[in-house]
Amino acid sequence: MPAPQATFVELIRQCRHTAVHLEMRDTYTPDDPVYLDWQAGHPIDALAHWSEWVELATKTIKRGVTIRRARVISEPITDFIRYEYELTDALNVGVGEAVRWLPRRQASALALPGNDFWLFDDRLVRFGLFSGDGVYLGDEVSEDPDVIKLCSSAFEAVWDRAVPHAEYRPS
Repeated sequence: MPAPQATFVELIRQCRHTAVHLEMRDTYTPDDPVYLDWQAGHPIDALAHWSEWVELATKTIKRGVTIRRARVISEPITDFIRYEYELTDALNVGVGEAVRWLPRRQASALALPGNDFWLFDDRLVRFGLFSGDGVYLGDEVSEDPDVIKLCSSAFEAVWDRAVPHAEYRPS
């Protein structure tokens, strides 16, 4: 019987140098209660709602791990991407992540994997699997050197073209 797959938390805790995340969807988890509250105009306390991520990312970065996140997005942006954009200062940049945004029209010449992913220390990739409407379906992990090379080069190509969060203004 195969060994059970490590959880995301276990993977990031095992990470020693770099964790990079490439996001390429325009909608995620459309029935998330916090997102629905945001859509309804309610104030969102991002740090309270995502305290587990804030704690995990803060501890990971304090251990010397660099976390970078790149988002390939359609413009004009969807409501969900606007929601992410508005929370990025507190949830991502505020804990020490570097975040960049790449308008999809500037990604046409890039070879990108079919799914979002996290790449840990250029040794293991965890793909996030979503339905067409953004419902999370699970994940797959690979240590295949060719897959890791593809994901690493794709992330770096996006990163090189993308706009740092502090400079990006969504349309």
